[in-house]
Amino acid sequence: MADFRRWITAIALVALFVGLASAQGGLSGGSTMACSTTTTVTPNVRSEGFTELVGDIVLNCSGGSPVAFGSQIPQANITIYLNTQVTSRVFGISGQGNASEALLLIDEPGSTSVTGYGAGLSQMVCTNPIGGCVENVGNTGGGVGVPVNPGTSNPAPNVFMGVVSGNSVTFYGVPILPPATTGSRIYRITNIRANANGISGGGPTPGTITGSVSISPANAFTINQPLNTLAFVQTGLSTSLRSPSNGSFSSTSTSTTQLAQCSTNNGFGSNNGNGFTQSILRFSENFPTAFKTRMASNIPGVTSTTAANQAQNIPGQVYNSESGFTLNVNPPGGGSASASTSVTAGLADWGTRLKAVFTNIPSGVSVFVSTTNVSTASSLPGGGSPSAVLLISETVPDSNGTLALASQTTSFGGVGYAPVTIVNGQGVAVWEITGNNYTTNQNLDFGVDINYSGNAGNNTPAAGPLSVAQSYAPTPTQGAFSATSATDPTKVNIIPRFADTSTARTFAQINICQTVLLYPYVTTLTGFETGIAISNTSQDPFGTTPQNGSCTMWWYQAGVGGTNPANTTTPAIPGGTTYGTLASAATNAGQNFTGYMFAICNFQFAHGYAAITDVGARSSFASYLALVAPNRSTGVIGETLAH
Repeated sequence: MADFRRWITAIALVALFVGLASAQGGLSGGSTMACSTTTTVTPNVRSEGFTELVGDIVLNCSGGSPVAFGSQIPQANITIYLNTQVTSRVFGISGQGNASEALLLIDEPGSTSVTGYGAGLSQMVCTNPIGGCVENVGNTGGGVGVPVNPGTSNPAPNVFMGVVSGNSVTFYGVPILPPATTGSRIYRITNIRANANGISGGGPTPGTITGSVSISPANAFTINQPLNTLAFVQTGLSTSLRSPSNGSFSSTSTSTTQLAQCSTNNGFGSNNGNGFTQSILRFSENFPTAFKTRMASNIPGVTSTTAANQAQNIPGQVYNSESGFTLNVNPPGGGSASASTSVTAGLADWGTRLKAVFTNIPSGVSVFVSTTNVSTASSLPGGGSPSAVLLISETVPDSNGTLALASQTTSFGGVGYAPVTIVNGQGVAVWEITGNNYTTNQNLDFGVDINYSGNAGNNTPAAGPLSVAQSYAPTPTQGAFSATSATDPTKVNIIPRFADTSTARTFAQINICQTVLLYPYVTTLTGFETGIAISNTSQDPFGTTPQNGSCTMWWYQAGVGGTNPANTTTPAIPGGTTYGTLASAATNAGQNFTGYMFAICNFQFAHGYAAITDVGARSSFASYLALVAPNRSTGVIGETLAH
């Protein structure tokens, strides 16, 4: 099929060049139209993006020799070459090669800011992208030549579809009608999407996407400044997290929520004053237009943020949305589009989506996320707040303004929560931007809740870190598309799509239930001995599940420069029993130890006792209860967690 399309394209080009040579020959003795190129708005685009909309290229042309009324207008091919792949949507129109959503508009049809004959016309699409459309010179009645369909006085097509090939997009058979002395002619090229992920900047300096304009045949018109900067590339997203006990967000793991294996955890049980509980995920944009709705809001004539049938068709208007200049380009009678693709140029499939990928989730642990953002940091122009909603998947379609939302199962602190489906320890949550502020950077925060029933006796849930990675969506990581085809619009046809630049961080830690006992004075000096006792009191009359575990004793020699004996581990101590030993035997230090000892017991409700005596208890005896101390690495006191 690919060879057939190339063959058809080659034949069309041969025929076109023959026509071009003939038509341009009539101008060889006259002056040539001159065009200057500009990028009216150079946007910031996201370095994570594969399908970023670059700025429009505008050719403003003047002069040239007039073409006689009734004559065929000379044609030319206009090609834009980028320094990265062109990723504008390819429609798969039968017989039309890689015809795409990239459009060339002649004389700003439908403009609200430009006057003149061309601006007052409807937008009419040429239905032959690989060959162009033959047009003649008509008369407006005032002696001004205008493009008309051959044999009629009807306005000719003024919108041409670009054909994508690698780093370039070409508009074939574009009519080149010099304005001569009657004003100017404007060619606007819009809806070029580019692989910004292939561009990198150095330090604080952003990278750039550039575009160079080329014309064939070369004498069709002259081009002033053919190379333009079309976009500045910089990282669009920063992510962070915090726990309810930590008031500041952090991109490191210092905000880890500490949980105990032996305690049943229901995060919805307490509000913490935030309306969310275990962890808060923050997505921050690094420049004001990094988050976008599918369609524009707060733009004159645009009333919907997501509706697929909402027009964004004013040339030159900056919409700050994932969609660009939208226009139905389905060629009537000129081929058919694949049933699986859209024929609306410029229309994105959805607004910006944000993703959290949860990993290392133990069996028996449920993860809930908020169905909307739980806090806002800025307001929208004209009122309202930045907002996002939870979806059922990262590639679920946005159909005519209707989003398939995840089902809320509970409400907490005035915020809805829904469970994340966990398979083999992994689950994904995706939110879509439904309201944005494109004048300032904004943050979107989402609550995460963890639920489980603790059973230390059965070692459930398994202890360890719970991780999350935050990114844009969709990415190839979860199979939304192939990473090797991400920049090929003929193989991947979803917009927008992103590279996964995330790094997993620990957002919660399930700790083995421990009791830390401190024996502040232990001695085995000559003539003395210390008896050590540890009781596992997890068997009690209160219905506590008995726990079973060993204790590791860490010995610390008093004095400067002393050598600490190696730590020693007891046998498993069942609930309801007491383990006893002598310090001289436990330390293997004989009569050479004086200091203190920590006993870290892998069960809850451990209690300790020490008895110090001279050998034979002939003249002195002292005893004390061991102190129950916190685990200084987690702040957890095993004795108090279940009370």
